[in-house]
Amino acid sequence: MTKEGSKTKWFWIAAIVIVAVYLFGLTIPLVGPDEPRYAQVAREMWQAGDWITPTLGGFDWFEKPALLYWLQISSYHLFGVNEFAARFGSALFGLGTILSLWFLGRSVESRDGIIRISNLLAIIAASSIGVIVFARGASFDIILTFPITASLVSYWLWERKGSTLSLVGFYFFIGLALLAKGLVGIVFPFAIVTFYHLLSWKWPKTTLLVSIVWGTLLAAVVASAWYLPMYLTNGWKFIDEFFIQHHFQRYTSNKYFHPQPFYFFLWVLPLMTIPWIPFFFAGTWRGIKTAVGKVDEADDVRSLVLFSFAWLLVPLVFFSFSGSKLPGYILPALPPCLIISALCVSRWIGNKRRRVTMTVGLAGVTFAVVVVLLFTAVPRYADDDSVKRLIAEANARGFDKAEVLSQHAISHNAEFYAAGRLLRGPDGKQMKLYSPAEILNEIRRRNGETVLVLVPNEWAHQTLESPLLTAELIAKNAENSIIAARESQP
Repeated sequence: MTKEGSKTKWFWIAAIVIVAVYLFGLTIPLVGPDEPRYAQVAREMWQAGDWITPTLGGFDWFEKPALLYWLQISSYHLFGVNEFAARFGSALFGLGTILSLWFLGRSVESRDGIIRISNLLAIIAASSIGVIVFARGASFDIILTFPITASLVSYWLWERKGSTLSLVGFYFFIGLALLAKGLVGIVFPFAIVTFYHLLSWKWPKTTLLVSIVWGTLLAAVVASAWYLPMYLTNGWKFIDEFFIQHHFQRYTSNKYFHPQPFYFFLWVLPLMTIPWIPFFFAGTWRGIKTAVGKVDEADDVRSLVLFSFAWLLVPLVFFSFSGSKLPGYILPALPPCLIISALCVSRWIGNKRRRVTMTVGLAGVTFAVVVVLLFTAVPRYADDDSVKRLIAEANARGFDKAEVLSQHAISHNAEFYAAGRLLRGPDGKQMKLYSPAEILNEIRRRNGETVLVLVPNEWAHQTLESPLLTAELIAKNAENSIIAARESQP
């Protein structure tokens, strides 16, 4: 086999391994408050045959746009309603993020050395803990990160090669980002490109300035696939809930109870680059010196460093000022961190083949650790965090039609696993009960039918020992118990 043929073989082996790792283990129970809710919203849209209006428990749910739901609905058609299908679109968008960075790497192939920058960047991106984790979640963070990455990579390729198709891609993916998570989908790409030109001290090309008119229209057309019918169907209610409450109030206040200090993302973002975090710090320091002219770099590399800094800083500053902070918010700033890391690794490797082996080996070890964890610790954690097993054991005991009540704590996980059986208030939100007397009232409202009670373990005794109820512990995990309860007979 020729040397070039051997490189091609290893390229495809690496690609197959990456895809396999990203599709492996998507079947564990849905965890956290968001995964089960988003998966259930998509299921309700799928069951209703409605691709426009999101609902949860039959009530309007206007928190997020429809792109994740569309991916989940499509997967439900292919694989049925299950955890794998709920996460499949996220895994694809994680792989799409990696592929986008591979294309970006091809624009600086003059620095190939003994390993292509494109291949090195793809390996580093694929094995970074941030991409691995969020590409496995049925949530919107990776759904936003991919189109923003694809948009900015398209812009970079246009600037380097002048391809009109790349400029079209820049605006097309902005439209997709609007469908992914709202207004940040257009704010970030425009702000990043503007900041890049400021850092570079160069005026944008006339072609770019002219393209803003037709390009913004193209992005709006793409986004209108959901926004237009959504507005026509739901009117002002959609504007109020989606834009005013879940854009502006979420950003400017702690209305949704995710407070964190200003510096929160300054430590969260570097952790997402693990296991490449030393190279990220070293690359950032060298990049700063490059930006201020203390280190000489090739023009294409210096431009890429400045572009990466603009890409990193815009989301970092924007979300640092937000009144609500969650780790996934900063994910769109991870790709430029990986670019900075890859440039540093490339310099470290130089022409030493042993260091190529060490780099690929580190990525391989990371994949191996991830697979081992998905076999061992992660399923145990998911079982403790999820109520899937609890609901399944209750169903197997013949309680598959029983109403499910939440006592002392709301189980958002039950949205998916006990769909259609949860107690809700007039606003559609789950109701939380506190005492056996409240449970008894619900039993009487159902003409004495047995109900299921999900309750934190430390409060289970309150229901099990109440003289008002005849209660039986069905199952429990590390956090919650599920109890079958009916009215005590005198």
